[in-house]
Amino acid sequence: MSDPVLWPDLLPGFQPWIAEVRGKLVPNQLLSEVTWFRVGGPAQLFFQPADEADLAFFLKHLPRDIRVTTIGLGSNLLIRDGGLDGVVIRLSAKGFGGIDVLDDHRIRVGTALPDVKVATAAAEAGIDGLTFYRGIPGGIGGALYMNAGCYGTETRDRMVELRAVTREGEIVTLSNADMGYLYRKSNGPRGAVYTSAVYQGFAGDPADILERMRQITEKREASQPTRAKTGGSTFKNPEGHSSWKLIDEAGCRGLIVGGAQMSELHANFLLNINDATAFDIETLGETVRNRVRAKSGIELKWEIRRMGHFLPGREVREFMDGDVFTGAV
Repeated sequence: MSDPVLWPDLLPGFQPWIAEVRGKLVPNQLLSEVTWFRVGGPAQLFFQPADEADLAFFLKHLPRDIRVTTIGLGSNLLIRDGGLDGVVIRLSAKGFGGIDVLDDHRIRVGTALPDVKVATAAAEAGIDGLTFYRGIPGGIGGALYMNAGCYGTETRDRMVELRAVTREGEIVTLSNADMGYLYRKSNGPRGAVYTSAVYQGFAGDPADILERMRQITEKREASQPTRAKTGGSTFKNPEGHSSWKLIDEAGCRGLIVGGAQMSELHANFLLNINDATAFDIETLGETVRNRVRAKSGIELKWEIRRMGHFLPGREVREFMDGDVFTGAV
């Protein structure tokens, strides 16, 4: 892929208030460096706040016409090759990685923490009910946003409340009901950045919980390409169906477009196997959707969050004809 197209620097227009921001500000940060797919163009301005107060100050002063996008650990995310205009916020574990064990088998955690660390901390504290997070790649912020779940439990089943900073810079507390959770979706306040959450578990034996987590790890590593450049599960399971079976039946297991491939191990995992671009990955995904629809009549819905701008001449349409794009492009 050629050198990325850079965005105009926003920082000069944010004087003088920007000097009071304590976090990290980087113009034209390549987002390929912070996503698991290792693809994506630049963020016009990349911001890692020092803490919740720093985030609130920044959002309060940021002009309302500037687009704000929040990303987590980048595990379930595809950034297009043209990158993102406006501000991209990514919380760091230094400012948003706290863990507090509370009374009544509850635990409060920062949203920059990986899901697995939360599952482990809860287990070591004798709090059961969060083992499912061991099987989910990514961070707590993304899990809250997407209602992440597996093995019969979802985020909405355990989350009690969360703290967030609104686009106006106000710090608020949201209940489970405020999030309006659905399957792999939430309906919380638009533009809010989640900073911490409280989970309700139940009493358990640490050794027993950790053993079940070990079994989850073994099962996941045996059935999923956990060490590859991937975004995790690519498509949501349609009601009454498994996406991987539909993909397999449509002949798409192992299908390649450019440097991207549908995994041979798990047909619902999309991989960057050879310096893929976001164009390769999204084209492959839409090719798979096209073939599944032709085979079964079912339209798969993306579980991976896609965002950003296409490069000119590298736009991806829905349900692209896979026969045109199979193989190197």
